[in-house]
Amino acid sequence: MKALDLDVLTMMVAVADTGNISRAAEVVHRSQSAVSMQIKTLEAAIGKPLFLRGPRSVTPTQDGEVLLTYARRMLALRDEAWAAVVRPDVTGRVVIGVPDDYASSLLPAILKSFSATYPKVEIQVVGLPSVALAPMVKDGTVDLVLGTRVKGLSGEFVRFEPMVWAAPPGAREIWRERPLPIAVFLPGSVARENAIRTLERAKISYRTSYESPSLLGLLSMVEAGLAIAPLAHCAVPPHLAVLGKAQGLPEIDPLELILARSPMSKRAPCDFMAEKIMAELRR
Repeated sequence: MKALDLDVLTMMVAVADTGNISRAAEVVHRSQSAVSMQIKTLEAAIGKPLFLRGPRSVTPTQDGEVLLTYARRMLALRDEAWAAVVRPDVTGRVVIGVPDDYASSLLPAILKSFSATYPKVEIQVVGLPSVALAPMVKDGTVDLVLGTRVKGLSGEFVRFEPMVWAAPPGAREIWRERPLPIAVFLPGSVARENAIRTLERAKISYRTSYESPSLLGLLSMVEAGLAIAPLAHCAVPPHLAVLGKAQGLPEIDPLELILARSPMSKRAPCDFMAEKIMAELRR
């Protein structure tokens, strides 16, 4: 039972979420050898392997998945207990910048939970592409940015967000057309760059049939059956089809999701919002 130390469970969750010991070490601010040793010590105490080690990644075993479920609950309960005693009267304002493709899929549950815990904190959300939010976080226009790592925008690693090809289900097989019609974000978007680089690497001819800074615009083209769109998996609505190798489309490099902070964000509400975002999205 002593092996189920919360710090060790935090390391275990980080390893599961990142799929990599070295990336997990960055997340928990420990050395790679320290994280590896703690996981092995935990496995020895339990008497069962918790992860399957591959050449480039690690994945939880069945026993590991069971323990991860409890670990997440234990860590969440710790955070709730701390907030209930230490943070009940937090007041202030937090301005969060987030691109469209993350705003609709990743933030709602987080903001709802945060507002329930800190009802006196005012929250404002600014929806813009990551590249447009970079100068805003530097000058303090926004306190936090949950976005994709781009030139000029750096922050704490959250997780890798997989990218997929989104298409209308049941429509004509538009993904077989050549040149392939794609709907993409404007230049400067990492999602756009990743998709185009992937197509060129696979020697698949394409044409950009639609460009927009808005996720809604891309989805409209997909729903009309006029293009497919390379999107973060979390941003694809359930009524659209997710395409990949089975349809002859190449796998797209994932997006690196980060949390950036303004120098002026050193305030309790911003600290607690950042903690909430990191805790929820690393699960």
